[in-house]
Amino acid sequence: MKRLILTRHAKSSWDDPLTPDHERPLNERGRGAAADLGQWLASRGYVPGEVLCSDSLRTRQTWERIAPSLPGAPVLALKPALYHAGPEVMLAVLRHASAETVMMIGHNPGIAEFAGRIAAKAPLNPEFARYPTGATLVVDFAVESWAEVDFGRGRVEDFIVPREIMA
Repeated sequence: MKRLILTRHAKSSWDDPLTPDHERPLNERGRGAAADLGQWLASRGYVPGEVLCSDSLRTRQTWERIAPSLPGAPVLALKPALYHAGPEVMLAVLRHASAETVMMIGHNPGIAEFAGRIAAKAPLNPEFARYPTGATLVVDFAVESWAEVDFGRGRVEDFIVPREIMA
């Protein structure tokens, strides 16, 4: 069995319109939401052994805020291919993962489409289709290897958005 934790980066800052998209940082709300998400993951035992992360600043900062709450030291792999990746690219990157539990941190619109296609059945949460910032899906696959993962084969374990954690 393999488990994927699929997270969209937390809320980013639009304060400086001259900042290139790739270099936009998290805003204050995003930093807090990412830290809350780390505590939520730890409280449920959703701990990745490997983190596949877009190389944008906001995805890296999301991971930096999540990581302190998690036990162990998951291996972080920055993946430039995940920057604004579509579902096919995300699946290709995931198929090369090695840990039993993998976290992938990326961007919309690709991550929302990937989440919708990877799950056999979508969670009932009305926010799932929108996949807002910080949205996190936990999905399990009955496979021996990540190379066997395909669209429509994941069983949803959990789904949350940051405002539900703080509620």
